[in-house]
Amino acid sequence: MADNGSMDVPEISKEWYSDVVDAAAASPEPVQWFVGHATEGVILLLGALLLIAALSRRSGGPRDRALALIAPAPALLAYVGSEWFKTVVDEDRPCRTVGRAIIAGTCPPPGDWSFPSNHATIAGALAVTTLLLSRRLGLVALPLAALGAFSRVFVGVHYPHDVIAGVLFGALVAVVATPLLARPTTELLRRRAQSPIPKLAGRPHP
Repeated sequence: MADNGSMDVPEISKEWYSDVVDAAAASPEPVQWFVGHATEGVILLLGALLLIAALSRRSGGPRDRALALIAPAPALLAYVGSEWFKTVVDEDRPCRTVGRAIIAGTCPPPGDWSFPSNHATIAGALAVTTLLLSRRLGLVALPLAALGAFSRVFVGVHYPHDVIAGVLFGALVAVVATPLLARPTTELLRRRAQSPIPKLAGRPHP
């Protein structure tokens, strides 16, 4: 018998979930196709935006280069944190408990817990890190992250509170981890730039 999880899901989140997935089931097929693909594609787009933002910093000073080097780290830390939360909270997927039609194809297996959403967590971390590196690209990344988070509810695999918590957690990790990691990396790059380069001894003349 499947474990239904230990977390009490807020009633308002159940209601919002039901409203969203009912609207998703009634939406035109092109809309379902778009959102169904966006749920994975948004993460790739956000990763590309972060890469562009990081590359734009590589030609700057030590701090800019440090930000470029540590850019992927906040998203990785956020993902690890969200996985830990899943093992603590043990909230079952709504597609197994609420009983609504979903457009995701299949519901994740038992034990693949719902809170928080990994996709939303990674999206939040990528978007905010991009914003910290490039305001222009960050303003593109933020609505993409919101779309990615919403898509997880639309396809039926997460409650709204799963994705809201995921985005906020990912954003928080990015805001805290980016400067914390950039500071020692900046100092390391400065020390390397200031250290004298040893000269190779010339060959003795005969």
